[in-house]
Amino acid sequence: MRRSSRSTKAFERANDTIYGLTAGFFSDDREEVERFKEASQAGVIYINRRAGATTGAWPGIQPFGGWKGSGTTGKASGGLYYVQQFMREQSQTLVD
Repeated sequence: MRRSSRSTKAFERANDTIYGLTAGFFSDDREEVERFKEASQAGVIYINRRAGATTGAWPGIQPFGGWKGSGTTGKASGGLYYVQQFMREQSQTLVD
């Protein structure tokens, strides 16, 4: 696979931050889109989204949370493990 050094440098520069809430990318090159999906260090990514790469996950459809300094648990709000992070596990046995 041929990698554009320009896009590789752009991905590295985009990830060179202590934050990682959202990231957005526009391209009609499928290989470049796949590289962005693999390389992006953000909790939510948008590809070819007309509204831009602002915070705005779709409630009930996409979990929302950040990586690095934009998140604390690695668990996104509304994701599969969101509720469990607020629960305590307990086993109980009752013998009559």
